[in-house]
Amino acid sequence: MPVPVSPENRISELRSIIEVHNRAYYEQDQPTVPDAEWDALMRELKELEAQHPDLVTPDSPTQRVGAAPSTLFAPVVHAVPMMSLDNAFDKDELAGWAERLGRRLGEGVDPGAWVCELKFDGLAISVRYENGVLVQAATRGDGRTGEDVTHNVRTIADIPNEIPHAPEVLEVRGEVYLRLSAFADLNQRQVEAGLKAYVNPRNAAAGSLRQKDSRVTATRNLSFWSYQLGQVVGGSAISGHYDTLQYLKSLGMPVNEHARQVTNGVDGVLAYVEEFERRRHDLDYEFDGIVVKLDDLGLQRQLGATAKAPRWAIAYKLPPEEQITTLRDIEISIGGGGSATPFAQLEPVFVGGVTVTTATLHNQDQVAAKDVRPGDKVIVRRAGEVIPEVVGPVLSERDPNSVPWVFPTNCPVCDTALVRPEGEARHRCPNIDCPRQVRGRIEHFAQRNAMDIEHLGESSIDLFVSHGLLGDVGDIYHLDYEAVHAFEGYGETSVTNLAAAIEASKSRPLGNLIFGLSIPHVGSTNGEVLAKAFGHMDALIAASLDDLQAVDGLGPIIAASVHGYFSQPRHLEIIDKLRRGGVNFEGPEVPDIPQTLAGMAVVVTGTLENYSRDSAADAIKSRGGKNPGSVSKKTTAVVVGASPGASKLTKAEEAGVPILDEAGFEHLLNTGELPA
Repeated sequence: MPVPVSPENRISELRSIIEVHNRAYYEQDQPTVPDAEWDALMRELKELEAQHPDLVTPDSPTQRVGAAPSTLFAPVVHAVPMMSLDNAFDKDELAGWAERLGRRLGEGVDPGAWVCELKFDGLAISVRYENGVLVQAATRGDGRTGEDVTHNVRTIADIPNEIPHAPEVLEVRGEVYLRLSAFADLNQRQVEAGLKAYVNPRNAAAGSLRQKDSRVTATRNLSFWSYQLGQVVGGSAISGHYDTLQYLKSLGMPVNEHARQVTNGVDGVLAYVEEFERRRHDLDYEFDGIVVKLDDLGLQRQLGATAKAPRWAIAYKLPPEEQITTLRDIEISIGGGGSATPFAQLEPVFVGGVTVTTATLHNQDQVAAKDVRPGDKVIVRRAGEVIPEVVGPVLSERDPNSVPWVFPTNCPVCDTALVRPEGEARHRCPNIDCPRQVRGRIEHFAQRNAMDIEHLGESSIDLFVSHGLLGDVGDIYHLDYEAVHAFEGYGETSVTNLAAAIEASKSRPLGNLIFGLSIPHVGSTNGEVLAKAFGHMDALIAASLDDLQAVDGLGPIIAASVHGYFSQPRHLEIIDKLRRGGVNFEGPEVPDIPQTLAGMAVVVTGTLENYSRDSAADAIKSRGGKNPGSVSKKTTAVVVGASPGASKLTKAEEAGVPILDEAGFEHLLNTGELPA
């Protein structure tokens, strides 16, 4: 029987999986799962953390907004955090949220008007003006620190470079997006140039805004809607959110014409939602929900916010859309890690705003459970409007002579017998030299978030693998450049640039190298954790399963995957090639800090003079302690600064947990003992 997974390990596992998906979505602009699947993971994590509040940490995805900013652009610290929004997935949840908000305001307090706005499917940014001149623009990033994209934002025609009569400091927040007509034109140009078409307008907009060359951004015809103010210095007082929108419009900022003040309560909000559910394809831009906000800014301040979202606003997510089409065939794709994934070849169907021809079927069990067969009429859904999936067959339309689809026994690329590891849902091709796997692993290794080999793209990898120049990632550092010269299109400059990019990649951090090895379940965050925990590639290779499971942040599945990877002689051969090629195996230097807080849990609430929230957490963790987000009987001490959270103080007093000031905190850090 399988060993039950403890709540702590499951929470750790969920955080790692969500982190991988967050980086794909926010940093690489290439979502790997539907919004609905991401939402399900987040809901499970929230429920587990609610059941085990002592396991909540400040760096949990439930406590943070978005993902860490990319290193491609300079960091920008937001003067006022750019928060995310909580979600409602049906009208009952939306009404329930409004009721809870009313109870929080207190008996007899009228919430007044609401403001309903479309939730645009784009990229949130902040645009800062000083004395009426645009001086800085930044992405949301993790909510506190974003990316400086000023040079690209200046190319967006909707955003004025100067605003006459503006306050001394004016920070405007909104969404950069791509109109559907502009998206169609962009993809047509991409195809005509022999380049890859973008998947959807949201990722096209995000990718366009993150261009190194602002001249490229200028050709993308990006648009912008403003919907909020951030920091303002010297402006006149505004009492309502709807008035804020009118003020932004008076300054010449674009404000969406469908923003509406609703004065007849929740019924009016639901009527607005239903209206735009019907109109979701009538406009020249995509929106994936409705944002509902309390209009009164004073009541907004009274309600406040959680760690990542305001309590006075919510995003109602539009339900996934479904259409019916014909399932032409079921085929198997082989991923870079060998996973064999069934997918549906469909009669083209327009769903979720785009024409869909393929859809995922996930794995053998899903195909069997849904019992979809070639020739069936099937229901197709673009859940979260990212990756289409087949929901199931229309049984009333099934040919009585159809037979169940049988999962193939052999890899469609190399003909090796497929295997299904015990406990896993997917089949895998075990042939590490399968051409599709080789290409996939090298593409993954060369990507920006791994080894960042700029001139080693998909076409080059395909060419070099086909001609035997590359058989694995280790061969990159022993590439025969004379042989490369012989290929058409690879002149002196091209080969020199490629060689320079490969040489530069040798000094990439160990965490990037670990991530680049395509170890199953290991994302970029896990790579950094492993590099820091073991300090050198050789120490990681020699680590036992127990050593790996002891690493904070790694669940049992990830630990077993890493141990299994380095147990295979073929992988050790690749590591040896990397070593001989001069690739960096050294991890980051870890300060030798006494582990004075080993086994302790220290909660920090309020503002400290000498520590930010993050630096206080780092000080605790670096000394072997834990920094949970809530107080329990297991808490060693609660450190209290200015304006502390009342609930944490109350819980500490009820549980008899010691309460420390900042001086007591430093004494605890230095000695590991509570002050007398």
